[in-house]
Amino acid sequence: MADSYPTPEGGEPETATEMARSPSRRRGLLIAAIVVAVLAAVGIWWRSTYSEDTDDAQVSGHLIQISARINGHVAKVFVEENQMVKKGDPIVELDPSDYEVAVEKAEAALASAKANAAAAKVNVPITTVNTGSNLRAAYASVTGTHATVAQARQQLDAARARVAQAQANNFKAQSDLMRYRPLVQKDVISKQQYDTALAAADAAKAALADARASQKAAEDAVRAAREREAQAQAMLRYAQTAPQQVAAQSARAKQAEALVKQAQAALDQAKLNLSYTMIVTPVAGIITRKSVELDENVSAGQNLLTLVSLEDLWVTANFKETQLRHMKAGQKVVIHVDATGKDYSGRVTQIGGATGSVLSLFPPENATGNYVKVVQRVPVRIDFTNLAKEDPNFKLRPGFSVEPKVWVK
Repeated sequence: MADSYPTPEGGEPETATEMARSPSRRRGLLIAAIVVAVLAAVGIWWRSTYSEDTDDAQVSGHLIQISARINGHVAKVFVEENQMVKKGDPIVELDPSDYEVAVEKAEAALASAKANAAAAKVNVPITTVNTGSNLRAAYASVTGTHATVAQARQQLDAARARVAQAQANNFKAQSDLMRYRPLVQKDVISKQQYDTALAAADAAKAALADARASQKAAEDAVRAAREREAQAQAMLRYAQTAPQQVAAQSARAKQAEALVKQAQAALDQAKLNLSYTMIVTPVAGIITRKSVELDENVSAGQNLLTLVSLEDLWVTANFKETQLRHMKAGQKVVIHVDATGKDYSGRVTQIGGATGSVLSLFPPENATGNYVKVVQRVPVRIDFTNLAKEDPNFKLRPGFSVEPKVWVK
């Protein structure tokens, strides 16, 4: 029978066999606990390889500088500092009077340009018809003047012949008169015969003068006919430029049409400038850094305020370079926001092209001095995938600290 010993607590005595088994049991339990702890640690480590997270992350967004596109006088201001606005809400209204006058002036210029273009377009066929008629008339005029010149030359030749005939008759009459003068003095011929010879000499002399006058008139007629012929030929040469005249008129019509387009563009610009007098919000957001005041004169490009967009938000997370081994675009992300205490869904959009130190204002020069290896961080963009439903009241703000967890496996 085995020996028995009292228990320390005064209970039933333990046998020697049971006392011998106690260290082995404790050793087994200890080993089992160690194995469980190791397995749990391995499981936790393995589970940790499924995701990468960082606390160096924040919400990013667009800070839109609202500025005037034209010069003007501030007539109304519709917003206040830190006011939440919707897309299309009015911000500032500039005095539109000057720009309304510019629109009316541009409309009048457009109407004038359209009238000129219509007239120039109508003149194209008219010019075509007129130049054709002028060309035919010029050919007929040249033909007629040629005939007139030929006729004038014939009349000149006839006048010259009459001059020659009158010269011969005058020479004979003057010769007869010279012969009759001594005869009448000697009473060889009668006084009547001498008077007849004297009259014939005077008539021949007058006929010669008339023939020479006719020759001079015929010469003048030839000269005038040649001038008319030259004028007709000049008109013909001008009429022969009919294609060029039609082309020039067509070019003027096209120029008038171009002026219409130019006037239309000026009108469109005037209307645009008029529309720029009302400045509205491009997106929903919050007004900050408001500097515009009522009755202020602003110039084109002058910043009036800053609009913090609340629609297009994303997360910029600076992961360590050792965390990017399995990270890639398209992986799902759980984003915890400290300010709201809520988790949001997201997706990796892109991984930065360089580390933050390289993109800094003064990047390090590792080639100089002593080099110390430092784990670098790379900016990763994470877009919210369902922000409209998860943040319907626009509680997120650019700059909020977040903790994204990227599921890389």
